[in-house]
Amino acid sequence: MYFCRLNNFLDMALKDILVISGQGGLFRYVSQGRNSVIVENLSDQKRTTIPATIKISMLEDISIFTKNDDVPLLEVFRKIQEKENGGAAIPHKSPDAELKKYFAEVLPEYDKDRVYLSDIRKMIMWYNLLRELGITDFEAPEEDKNGGENGETGEAGETGEAGETGEVGETEETGEVAEVSGTSEN
Repeated sequence: MYFCRLNNFLDMALKDILVISGQGGLFRYVSQGRNSVIVENLSDQKRTTIPATIKISMLEDISIFTKNDDVPLLEVFRKIQEKENGGAAIPHKSPDAELKKYFAEVLPEYDKDRVYLSDIRKMIMWYNLLRELGITDFEAPEEDKNGGENGETGEAGETGEAGETGEVGETEETGEVAEVSGTSEN
């Protein structure tokens, strides 16, 4: 049964993986519902409907604050993967000091004032979950000639404590997941 579960995720692209404000874990985009998005939890494969008012971010659009420029989350995952030689990272429930030390080894230039311990826990938990599911290709998505997918750069702005950057919705014309402007309340 576990093998069948893994096969469902091997062909999944990172652009299909979502982070939902107020929900733990990672989700896969399934479909657009009426005023909602249908997603599947990667941990237990349960499908749920998320209202359009909830903040949803694509995993590949999240970036981490550093002392210089922001670093894409996928780059952080690549650095963890290199550090662990493709193995699992430390458990996300490790002691606070151990997590901070580990993350400083992975990304020494991270901004200690704007990257919270809860962010570090989530990143490590997400990395270990993706690795467990066999999703280990953390390369940036191919961009078109306009500088980004669908002509957008995907540049991350200010992030909240959870490290989320924007809402995601499905475009009516193409049926693809795209970033939607606007704000929402939790």
